[in-house]
Amino acid sequence: MNVTTNLDGTKLTVAAEGKLGTTSAPELENAVKNNIKGVTELIFDFEKLEYMASAGLRVLLSAAKVMKKQGSMKIINVTEPVMDVFTFTGMADMLEIEKL
Repeated sequence: MNVTTNLDGTKLTVAAEGKLGTTSAPELENAVKNNIKGVTELIFDFEKLEYMASAGLRVLLSAAKVMKKQGSMKIINVTEPVMDVFTFTGMADMLEIEKL
């Protein structure tokens, strides 16, 4: 998996590419943790994310908890396979998600 971050003032965009599983979730988690201080708008761009496991969901829930206190969070460009994971787990109702 490849993770890129773009910090523009207080807006942080985190893009993930490839497969987000147990071994790659720490990379996404570190990208968020290392940049989230002072952020009021967090955007996850999943346009190139092919797969997401429960470890990825844990990272998103952790980020959502932080952002509930300091701003907003949304997930954009979600592919159908990843949207299926959100839907099956019930997280589609808990998070702000925009399909691709």
